[in-house]
Order: sequence, then C-alpha cells, then structure tokens
Amino acid sequence: MAAQYSDRRTAEMKRVIIICEGPTEQEFCKDVLTPYFFKKDIFIQAPLIKKSGGGIVPWETLKKQIETHLKQEPSAIITMLIDYYGIPGQYNYPGWEEAHKEPDKTVRMEIIENVMHQSISEKWQHRYIPYLQLHEFEGLLFNDVKIFTGNFTEDEFVDFNDFENIFKHFPNPEDINDGANSAPSKRLLHHIKGYNKIVYGAILAAEIGITQIKEKCPRFNHWLEKIEQS
Repeated sequence: MAAQYSDRRTAEMKRVIIICEGPTEQEFCKDVLTPYFFKKDIFIQAPLIKKSGGGIVPWETLKKQIETHLKQEPSAIITMLIDYYGIPGQYNYPGWEEAHKEPDKTVRMEIIENVMHQSISEKWQHRYIPYLQLHEFEGLLFNDVKIFTGNFTEDEFVDFNDFENIFKHFPNPEDINDGANSAPSKRLLHHIKGYNKIVYGAILAAEIGITQIKEKCPRFNHWLEKIEQS
C-alpha cells in the first residue's frame, strides 16, 4: 500500500498527521482512513505517540509532540486518535476537572477538546484538531453484528446472545461505556475467544466501512468532517 501513495501526487495533497495512541489506532489509520482520505486529496500520516512508542502519556508530553509537528510541518494539519478510556486524572489533560462535573459524556469530551485547543499557541490553532475517541476505538466496531459472525465461528463466541444484545442496547456504539470490565475492548476480549485487537481492529473496521461507521458514530463523523474542512 505504501507504494500506492509514493508518487508525486501526494506532494500536492493536503497533509494530515494523526498522532495515534497505539498500534490498533495506527493500523486503522493506515488501512482504513488513508484510502478514504486519499480519494479526497488528503494524505494521512499516522505516527505513534513517541515517548511511549504507543500508549497514553501525560498531557505535557503529548503537547510537546503536537507542537513539534506543528513547528516542523508548517503546512500540515495535526490531530490525534486517542481513547478517552484509560486516561488517568493525574495526567493533567486540560479541562479535565471541569469536564468531569458534566454527566453528559459528549459534552465532557467537547469541554476537554476545547481547552486542549486553547492550550496550543494561537498561531497554530488553525492547524490543530484535538480529538478524544469516546470511549474507545473498539467502540466503533460495535456497528453490525453480522461483521463478527462473518469473521468468527459460532464456537469462538463465549455467549453469542449476550454479545448480540450489546448491539441492541447501544444504537450509538460510542455510548458503550468505559468501565474496567465493560469498555468496548474488554467486551470483545470477554466475548470472543482469542480476540486480538491489533490484528482484528482494522480488518473489522474495513469490512464495516467508513460510511456505516460515520452513520452510527456522530462524534467520529464530526471529527472526519473537521479534517475534510480544515
């Protein structure tokens, strides 16, 4: 696939750098978002969080990487694909305490993202799109149960009826919560024997298709729209 995007056409395209929390998000960006945006004349690069090599880091550490990209890539848009689930309070993400007074998780994300945006130098803000995935990347995969039955055999499901009920209870997959045992990735690991999120994440997302993911996941859809319009 890399060769597909190596011609000089990419030099003329709008460039977007998506800082990825880990390998799962990175594979999704490379295998699913890159071809989607390429058709729109947008070239995607998806580096991992550098300090950890993948894995959430304190805000000040992530902020330095964001600012480095903004400084070194004067024509690129900088954004990120980072899960809200699992960010420790002590990592001091901007607006964190204020946001957690808000019970509505969507509003909570908007508060954090707005303060994250304001925390970057004003001269760069027009090229910076903060984004936290509510609650977790794997939530996007709870879109169509048929995608799972097409990739896993009946005996690979611990309790298929229980698994299917998740789809019925959450018409918006982004609402699947962030409990220690009920976060989207935890549900997949519990319900599907031998589930490997790095291997299956991008495969399942590609089969669902960006159009269908956007239809069911409004925050994710809004993020893609911001990238397209930036």
